[in-house]
Amino acid sequence: MSKYPHILIAEDDIDDRFMLKEAFEETGTLQTLSFVEDGMELMDYLLKRGKHLDRKNRLPGLILLDLNMPKKDGREAISEIKNNPEFCHIPIVIFTTSKSQEDMQQAYMLGASCFIVKPVSFEGLLEIIRTFKKFWFEVASLPVI
Repeated sequence: MSKYPHILIAEDDIDDRFMLKEAFEETGTLQTLSFVEDGMELMDYLLKRGKHLDRKNRLPGLILLDLNMPKKDGREAISEIKNNPEFCHIPIVIFTTSKSQEDMQQAYMLGASCFIVKPVSFEGLLEIIRTFKKFWFEVASLPVI
């Protein structure tokens, strides 16, 4: 078992998924990741539905969630997660291109634990992932799931 909690990343952009995978790999936490492509698949993963019916791994210890996705956006997903007693304890970090104060306020009101604006460069992403890893895995205490 990894010393890091399982991170479920909901990201619809294939390039962003690739960059996140590369950044987590460079920081030594790739083995703890799973990816879903939208809010609908995120809920299927959590609820073990559809192609995630036979999911073997436990619930994620942390969700990294894009706001603007097709089918079910991040706002809908966070609301559904935080209103479900089985999942409401899972910290959700919003990871989005939006710099909107309205999006930020809404995300926190819906139950987000953190709001991060995506950087424009890979070096910026690496710095964010290093800081993210240090905070969430070394400073903060996460529930054991």
